Amino acid sequence: MEPLIEEILTLKEQTGATILAHTYQAPEIFHGVADLTGDSLALAQAAASVPGELILVCGVHFMAESVKLLAPQKTVLIPDPAAGCSLADAITPEDVRRLRERHPGVPVVCYVNTSAAVKAECDACCTSANAVSVVESMGSDEVVFVPDRYLGAHVAAQTAVRLHLWHGSCEVHERFTASQARDIRIRHRARLLAHPECPPEVLAEADFVGSTSAMSAWIRDHQPPRVALITECTMADNLRVLHPQIEFVQPCQLCPHMQRITLPTIARALRERRHEVEIDPAIASRARAALERMLAAGRDRGG
Repeated sequence: MEPLIEEILTLKEQTGATILAHTYQAPEIFHGVADLTGDSLALAQAAASVPGELILVCGVHFMAESVKLLAPQKTVLIPDPAAGCSLADAITPEDVRRLRERHPGVPVVCYVNTSAAVKAECDACCTSANAVSVVESMGSDEVVFVPDRYLGAHVAAQTAVRLHLWHGSCEVHERFTASQARDIRIRHRARLLAHPECPPEVLAEADFVGSTSAMSAWIRDHQPPRVALITECTMADNLRVLHPQIEFVQPCQLCPHMQRITLPTIARALRERRHEVEIDPAIASRARAALERMLAAGRDRGG
């Protein structure tokens, strides 16, 4: 991999590009070529302040759209535009409009794992890290929450706000089972950390439930001798580098969309300045407002 990494580092210097990489990216990307790394919220927050005119997003398409929405003056590239998301595919703008008709006057919060077109139909976005605070910032006794029914159920258990849920789910996290989690705990005597996109029976087995950034912080603060991350398994590969003293047990489910981003596609994107992310201005202005409301809710609550 070293020649490709060296080529990408040279191309970054020549083009002035900044590479953003999600936590689920392969280690050679996450540690080898990325300038900024993190979960969806961290990448969104970084978007507007990164230096230079060119940003390359190593993540799935909705993440690249979010970066473009928050940094509209910059050129945003994604190495493979086919890197999608089952949650983003689970709901359409028409679905959101029908939900509004079904629940008139009720604010709509969408998980950031949605297309820009869906975000444009919603009042605010959220990530798994800030979903509760965003829902409560709506100032309503009830909220429509889309598209992840498992994250929505987890949020509903932590707030007095009544949530109307959609039926979407993540094709990676929904495959984990409670029996698998119990088996890992018994066989490996591991602490279990689960992402809230997992089914509720899996979350019930976990020692800690939280976003990717929250799981990383928990590991840093608690330093367990052995841990299992019930999430996309590339995250454990990246954390193993930071915590070599911890044994990571990997109940491995790979996101096929994240795996589409590779060193060769990154190099080609920088060489040929492809594939640029573009969003219809009429959609962009409304979608940006939903993202900015998410960030404002976090600032108002200190998160």
